[in-house]
Amino acid sequence: MSEEYLKLKIELGGGLELLFQNQKKFEVSLPKRPNAPTIKELIAFLKEKHIKDRPEMFVQGETVRPGVLVLVNDTDWELCGGLEGEIEDSDTVTFISTLHGG
Repeated sequence: MSEEYLKLKIELGGGLELLFQNQKKFEVSLPKRPNAPTIKELIAFLKEKHIKDRPEMFVQGETVRPGVLVLVNDTDWELCGGLEGEIEDSDTVTFISTLHGG
């Protein structure tokens, strides 16, 4: 099965875990294909498969909403290609909201 799927670790912080049934860490499996999936595709997958309520708190259009930091293996996603950055098996993708009510 590991040959057919790409396994990724997802970490959430800053309140985003509330959108994901209070999970701060979980794994997802994406079908393998010739081209590596992109962060953009991962965001769409998470929105479709894992967020039950208020997806607008996580996404805006095809990207994360402003104020959400994205790290791939502890590196800013902008240094990894942004939305078109490719993700690989066993990568850890972290989403942290910097937006807090007051």
